[in-house]
Amino acid sequence: MSEVIDGRKMSAEVIGKVKALTADLAAKGGGKPGLAVVIVGEDPASQVYVANKSRTAKECGFHSVQHTLPADAAEADLLKLIGELNADPAIHGILVQLPVPDHIDSGKVIQTIAPEKDVDGFTFVNVGKLGTGEAETAFVPCTPAGSMLLIERVRGKDLSGLNAVVIGRSNIVGKPMANLLLAANCTVTVAHSRTKDLAALARTADILVAAVGRPEMVKGDWVKPGATVIDVGINRIPAPEKSEGKTRLVGDVAYAGAAEVAGAITPVPGGVGPMTIAMLMANTVASAYLAAGLARPRF
Repeated sequence: MSEVIDGRKMSAEVIGKVKALTADLAAKGGGKPGLAVVIVGEDPASQVYVANKSRTAKECGFHSVQHTLPADAAEADLLKLIGELNADPAIHGILVQLPVPDHIDSGKVIQTIAPEKDVDGFTFVNVGKLGTGEAETAFVPCTPAGSMLLIERVRGKDLSGLNAVVIGRSNIVGKPMANLLLAANCTVTVAHSRTKDLAALARTADILVAAVGRPEMVKGDWVKPGATVIDVGINRIPAPEKSEGKTRLVGDVAYAGAAEVAGAITPVPGGVGPMTIAMLMANTVASAYLAAGLARPRF
């Protein structure tokens, strides 16, 4: 059986470092890192995510602010709020919880966030830096950044010459993940649901990242023996074995089969998921250090 990559343990290490950095920043007169989370509407899943982010920020010793706008809030009101947060020196990270209601242009909203406070890594400035090899000065989207830490835990930081296949081409995970792996000197292929003979391509991967949003799409016989498998997917499927109406969480990888072949694999839940919020905290404390004129901490 393969090594199970423990995302909860790794995220706890990151959070521990964030707490220490927060205390050190205060000791140097830099104040508290400030994180503002903005949510529009009452989407239940978004409410849970936002609550988790706000709670973790407080645990880290941050100045944590949440702004909740009604579902029918005008786009102009949201943009005005972001402008105020951009100008607030006590705020170092701004996160607008997606999705927003249909009448609001999410692209315009994201691009309104000041790049130096864009701790989600979605503005064109941060995307461009990552895409042109300037990852050291960019804010990298949290899920791929956390996935890289998990890969480095297994493989080390020197990934030179390894074949990496990323299944999924989203702006949030697939594309930034590919850029991070390129920066680490991997040979990278970005695949997706329309790639021809996806299974054969996946079997060439020393590092296989599944971020396609299809439950258990990647089968065990898609995995190269000894490969490192990072499963970004979080899918809820029926679980009649638990009783009628019950569900369970699965990834984009059929775990049982893949675990028999892989060298190391992330479980779902407990793999990549916990790393996302941890890296949000890491990006926020890094922004606070930069705002205070101090060297950016590394994770």
